[in-house]
Amino acid sequence: MSYCTVIPNMPEPRRSLHANYHDNHYGFPIHDDNELFGRLILEINQAGLSWETILKKEESFRKAYDNFDIKKVAAYSEKDRERLLADAGIIRNKLKVNAAIENAKTILELQAAFGSFEKWLESNHPKTKEEWVKLFKKTFRFTGGEIVGEFLMSIGYLKGAHDAHCEVQEKIAKTNPMWAR
Repeated sequence: MSYCTVIPNMPEPRRSLHANYHDNHYGFPIHDDNELFGRLILEINQAGLSWETILKKEESFRKAYDNFDIKKVAAYSEKDRERLLADAGIIRNKLKVNAAIENAKTILELQAAFGSFEKWLESNHPKTKEEWVKLFKKTFRFTGGEIVGEFLMSIGYLKGAHDAHCEVQEKIAKTNPMWAR
């Protein structure tokens, strides 16, 4: 069963939580570098956990990571790492916290070289999922196959976020996502 067909059968409040993400975010292109970075943080933190756990904690992640401001996160100190590891509102995993900070630094480098994180992604399109995974593993921390695949589907670079008959798929297609180019 796909995400599109499972959601209607979920009990509340789970259904509303997932439906909001499914209907308004999953698979839609993101053009703001901070939001792209935020989605990468969320996908990294989902590893080994349910997506529902991450959705419930999204606002806490935004608060903890300065609304996903890349420059601010890249400048985090050891004190900030300790603060994050003590924050019960997010996932307190040292590898994931360190990955967020180090990946922010990497994105700053990509912005300097390409103009934006989005332009770096565009410059590498199209690629197969396997090629993307190889590139992300070389470029970022804590980015395995599942994380990279979900990240790229969630931002419209890889097809598969929605079933072909899903109404949201039609909305996304009208935005000219990268997978359609």
